[in-house]
Amino acid sequence: MPTPRIQRASLLQPDRTQRFEHGGGQVVRIGELSVGRARLEPGWRWSVDIQPLVGTTSCELHHVHVVLAGTFAVRLDDGETAQFTAGDVCDIPPGHDAWVVGEDAVDLLDISGNVDTFGLPPARSTAVMTMLMTDIVSSTETAERLGGAGWRQLLEHHHRVIRSHLDRFGGTEVDTTGDGFLVTFASASSAVACARAIRDAVATTGLQVRIGLHTGEVELSRGGLRGVAIHATARVMATAGASEIVVSGVTRALAAGSAFSFRPLGARELKGIAEPVDLFALDDAAATS
Repeated sequence: MPTPRIQRASLLQPDRTQRFEHGGGQVVRIGELSVGRARLEPGWRWSVDIQPLVGTTSCELHHVHVVLAGTFAVRLDDGETAQFTAGDVCDIPPGHDAWVVGEDAVDLLDISGNVDTFGLPPARSTAVMTMLMTDIVSSTETAERLGGAGWRQLLEHHHRVIRSHLDRFGGTEVDTTGDGFLVTFASASSAVACARAIRDAVATTGLQVRIGLHTGEVELSRGGLRGVAIHATARVMATAGASEIVVSGVTRALAAGSAFSFRPLGARELKGIAEPVDLFALDDAAATS
C-alpha cells in the first residue's frame, strides 16, 4: 500500500477558471477533493446568471461554503430561506436559488468537493426500462353513473388492486394521474406478467383497463423520468382496446424467452414518434402460462 504523501494545490494556479455574468471563480483539485473560490458581484443571482448555462430549474449541487466577505442569501425549493455573512460556514442542500445581498461583492470558498461541476450542464443519467401504462376504459361514463362518492371509492379500490401487484413483479410506481398508472420495470417479461395480473384483477372490480408497454431509454432526474420513450408508451397504450394489453416490438422481443404469446397488429404511426412502431397484442388464447 503506498505511503500517504503531503499534497499541495493553489487557487492562484487553478485547474479550472470560470467567468460568468456578475462573477467568476477558480477550482483546484487535491486528491479526491475539489475546492472552489468565487467572487460574486452585486446583482449576481443563480437563477439569472447560472441557470441559463446549466438548464436546471434550480441549483442541484450540494455546497459547503465559507463566507469570507459580503452577504448572500439562499432559498430552497421548498421555500426555506437563509442569509449568510462574513465568517459564516453554511451547508446548502441541492435544490436552491442564491443571490448577492447589498452593494458589496461576496467572496467565498466552496469546500464540498463537487464544486468542479458548478456552472456546467449536469451529466445526463439514463437507463433502459420497460414502462407499463394503464388507463380505465369509459371512466367518465362510470364516474357519472356512480356519482362523486361512489366513483372515488371505486377508484381507490382500483389503485389498491394495482399497487398490490407491483411489489410482486418488481414494478416501481412513477406516477398516478387521474385513473392511470405509469410503472417501470427492469425486466420486460416481468412487466408483461404484471400487466396481465393487473388486467385480470381490475376486472373483478367491475372495471376494464387498457394497458400499453414499451421499452426504451429514459433520462433520470430529480423531477422523475423524462424522454421520448415515455410518450411512446402512452401512444402504445392508446391503441389498446378494453382489457387489451399492447406492447411495442422492442418489449415483445425482450420478452420472447417467456411463455407469453403475442398477436401481431402491424406497424402503426404513433403521434409524435418519428418512425412507425411494430405493435403486438398479448394473446391469452395462445399463452402457455
